[in-house]
Amino acid sequence: MSEYDKINPEFREGDILYMANLDGYKVKIFSLGSNDQLAKEISEYVNLPLSKCIVSKFADGETSINIGETVRGHHVFVVQSTNTPVNDNYMRLLIMIDALKRASAQSINVIMPYYGYSRQDRKARSRQPISAKLMADLIQVAGASRVITMDLHAAQIQGFYNIPIDNMRAFPILADYFIKKNFDNAVVVSPDHGGTTRARQLAEELNVPIAIIDKRRPEPNVAEVMGIIGEVRGKVCIIVDDIIDTAGTLTAAASALKENGASKVYATCTHPIFSNPATTRIENSVLQEIVVTNTINLAENKKSKKIVQLSVGNLFANAVINIINCEPLSDLFLRIK
Repeated sequence: MSEYDKINPEFREGDILYMANLDGYKVKIFSLGSNDQLAKEISEYVNLPLSKCIVSKFADGETSINIGETVRGHHVFVVQSTNTPVNDNYMRLLIMIDALKRASAQSINVIMPYYGYSRQDRKARSRQPISAKLMADLIQVAGASRVITMDLHAAQIQGFYNIPIDNMRAFPILADYFIKKNFDNAVVVSPDHGGTTRARQLAEELNVPIAIIDKRRPEPNVAEVMGIIGEVRGKVCIIVDDIIDTAGTLTAAASALKENGASKVYATCTHPIFSNPATTRIENSVLQEIVVTNTINLAENKKSKKIVQLSVGNLFANAVINIINCEPLSDLFLRIK
C-alpha cells in the first residue's frame, strides 16, 4: 500500500474519480509525501479529498510522478514542505509542477509551509550562492502560478518571485497559546538582534517587555552567548524564533537565561527542523516547553514530552478558500480575539 493510500483509503486503482468542486470552481489538492498529515487536514477543512498521485523512484534514484486523475482546467494546490530530505522534496515538487503544467491545469498553487534554503538568502561571504533565489527561479520556470508559504526566514525572498507569493504567519496561533497561559511577570526573548521585530510583536500581544540575547556565531549551527540585554531575573522567559535546527543556539540561550535568574524558560518557533542532536539537547535542557507548528512533520524520533505541536492546517485551508474566491488573505494574518 502506498503512502497515499494509507491516508486516502477511498481511492484505489480503477476507481471512478469524480470532479472536485469548491464553491463552483474545479479544485484539486495533492500531497507529495513530505507532510501528508497537514495535507489531509487542509483537504478535510475545505471538504475535498486528496487527489491521487503516486510518487516513486527509478532504480538509479530518479523521481517519477504519476497523476492518477485529470487536472485539465483545474485550480491545483500541491502541498509540499521542503525540509529533510530537502533536495528530494524539491525535485518531487518541481517534477510535479511540470507534470501539472503539461496536463493543462488552469493554475498551479504551491503550498510550501517550510521553504527550504531560505537561510541562504544573501551572500554572507565572497563566492557564495544565493540559493533561496535559485529555488525561486526553479519553481517559476517549472510553471508554478503561486507560492503559499509561512514565516519566511528572510522577507526579501518574496522579491525573488515574479509570481504571487503569500507569506502566511503562524503568529496568531502561537500568540493565542501563550495568552491562554496567562503568565505573570513574563518577558519575550529574541535569541539574536535579527529577531527583535518578531519578539516585539509577540511581546505586544502579551503586553510584556522584551530582552535580547547578544551572541556570535563562529561557524554554522554553532552559537556563543555573549550577554543578555534586558531584565530577566525572576521572570518567565519565552524565547521566540522562526526556525529551530540543531537547538544549539536555543539551549545555550535557555541556560544563559536561567543563569541570569529566569524563573522558567519556554520557547516557540514556526519551523521545527530538529536536526540531530536537537531532540536530545531539548530533553536535557532547562526548557519547560517548546511550542512549534506542524509546517514540518515530526518523525517519532524527533518528538518529546517537552514539545507541543500546533496545527496550521486551518490557516492554509482558509488561504485556499480565499484564493479560489478571489478574497484577500490579510485577515488571516490577524489574531482572532
